[in-house]
Amino acid sequence: MIRAAGSIAEADELIILGSMAILGAYPDAPEELLISREVDTYPAAVPERADLIDGSIGELSPFHEQFGYYAHGVGPETAVLPAGWKERLVAVSNENTGGITGLCLHPADLAISKMIAGREKDLDYVGILLQQGLVDEDEIRSLLQELSQDQVDRVESLLKRLRRV
Repeated sequence: MIRAAGSIAEADELIILGSMAILGAYPDAPEELLISREVDTYPAAVPERADLIDGSIGELSPFHEQFGYYAHGVGPETAVLPAGWKERLVAVSNENTGGITGLCLHPADLAISKMIAGREKDLDYVGILLQQGLVDEDEIRSLLQELSQDQVDRVESLLKRLRRV
């Protein structure tokens, strides 16, 4: 996916948001975290080219039909992230990426963005991250300083809720 999306957008680096970003830090992530067939991504240097990705290898494209997964071209505004998230990105570059680097959200940043989004499927995902020890509450809390008070309160409330599950 990284190679295809980068080639289409003529980009050397792609930001990977959403559920599949966990594969950066945990290439062998638990199956229950890999349910999504969608990779949310945008070119790091030229986010406006995300539309090219969406149009070429997006949902219902021939690529999707052939491989069973697809790219969703998004933008920097898609996820609410804590300060410093770019410094924590996890780089994926190997023989499969064809010289293109996927920059995946760090698991704690991913968890925060999902809690702020607040959909039930996102909360289930974060619950699995916590249960599997792929991220911990202290790590999440340490990154909340730059968020609005409403966002901090939301994350704290959801952490309490997830702890009870």
